[in-house]
Amino acid sequence: MQFAFDGIHFIYWGQEFTIYYYGIILMSGAMLGGWLAYKEAARRGHDAEIVWDLLVWLIVGGIIGARLWHVFTPSPSLIAEGIDTMFYLTHPLDLINVRRGGLGIPGAVIGGMVALFFFTRQHKLNFIEWTDIAVPGLALGQAVGRWGNYFNQELYGAPTNLPWKIFIEPTHRLPGYIDSEYYHPLFLYESLWNLANMALLIWITRHFSGRLKTGDVFLVYLITYPTGRFLLDFLRLDASQLGGFNANQTFMAIVAVAAALVLFLRHRQTNNVV
Repeated sequence: MQFAFDGIHFIYWGQEFTIYYYGIILMSGAMLGGWLAYKEAARRGHDAEIVWDLLVWLIVGGIIGARLWHVFTPSPSLIAEGIDTMFYLTHPLDLINVRRGGLGIPGAVIGGMVALFFFTRQHKLNFIEWTDIAVPGLALGQAVGRWGNYFNQELYGAPTNLPWKIFIEPTHRLPGYIDSEYYHPLFLYESLWNLANMALLIWITRHFSGRLKTGDVFLVYLITYPTGRFLLDFLRLDASQLGGFNANQTFMAIVAVAAALVLFLRHRQTNNVV
């Protein structure tokens, strides 16, 4: 057994296997997120055990959505290697190989929400209420999961000499940055943002329970996370492009503005009635 930076390598029955830290961290984040959703469901008077059944759906839906997002928004560096959307669509094995290209968080959230919709429909639950229950745990899961990028030496920002800079091995540096050794730990920034988002969502559910409408917590998540991601993408290298625009950044801006508008209008209508 050998412990490497990216994972644990071992030989079993003559075959070499690797347990990647990336996968361990992603599953740890999912379990912690599920635990927080369990606590929130119990606090609201629901049968919290159903969360563990739901978590399986969310993981599967999230992985499918995350992979599809990456397939349809490949990064410029991958496109330069000839790995674009058409490549994935014509190479099915590469399409499902998440070690080649990775996963996209926006797609993970969308896929998870689709899975949640069908789960709540099957179990006759209120879908909107369960989005409120799920999103604090989602934010926690994202905060933990981002540390998988550290072990993969990915999701780093522009070169920097700040005290908290991180060293990136030459083999993981992007074209044009081979001579730059230290970079912004973008994964860390997003992890901290997600932790703050989780704390905000929990605080809102506790301190404004009398004023909240069903779905408000979910809308706040759709404002805060995309806002942070939009700002952090200014530091991101190799951002996916669609029509000359940063795909993730543009999508996040649209989601944040739309969610803020919906939240404003639904409470403005209430105030007008009062």
